[in-house]
Amino acid sequence: MILEVAAFNVDDAVKAEKAGADRIELCHNYTVGGITCSNEVLKEARAKVNTQLFAIIRPKPGLFVYSQQDFFAMKNSILLCKQLSYNGIVLGILNSNNTVNVAKTAMLVELAYPLSVTFHKAFDLLIDIEQGLEDVIKTGCNRILTSGGKKTALEGAQTIYQLIKKGNKNITIIPGGGIRSNHIIELASITKATEFHSAAITSSSNNLDSFEVRLLKEKIN
Repeated sequence: MILEVAAFNVDDAVKAEKAGADRIELCHNYTVGGITCSNEVLKEARAKVNTQLFAIIRPKPGLFVYSQQDFFAMKNSILLCKQLSYNGIVLGILNSNNTVNVAKTAMLVELAYPLSVTFHKAFDLLIDIEQGLEDVIKTGCNRILTSGGKKTALEGAQTIYQLIKKGNKNITIIPGGGIRSNHIIELASITKATEFHSAAITSSSNNLDSFEVRLLKEKIN
């Protein structure tokens, strides 16, 4: 099983790797759910982290409906990640009616190739998750990160299980949202997932807890 850890700075990315994370999602600003890091941070992280490294491509906080200027910024970030030899990117574009913007997402997936692409938790805002699953598959994304439309992955576990069944071999579903070591075994049992996503934050400091990363990894092995 694969443990993906969200890191909100380079130091935490390094700590996550040392603690056993299989993959790291690099973001900036935990309080808004993560936005794209500066170019300098993207470069520094890739220089210091050897494990699989994904970058979130989200130009601003808030809703996942983007202007042409935002879209241009996303393209530039993707091109930089390719130049820096990142392993993947994490993104999501919605329409104003909370449906997947298939056309624009597919354009970014094509631009990112051969990088792996995860459709992030914008998925949980969709008005119809089942239709959303089909739409994301159409875009060519490799994964969906979701809490099953609920606040936490544990609350949405049954929905995640259904998404995994429906996605079959067409796309990988990653539970994410409040996942911690004290319930990851229960979550794995319900969802039958093979990949998990956690920020591994256990205090109000919003800093990654290396011991929590180790516990998470131990429990899914």
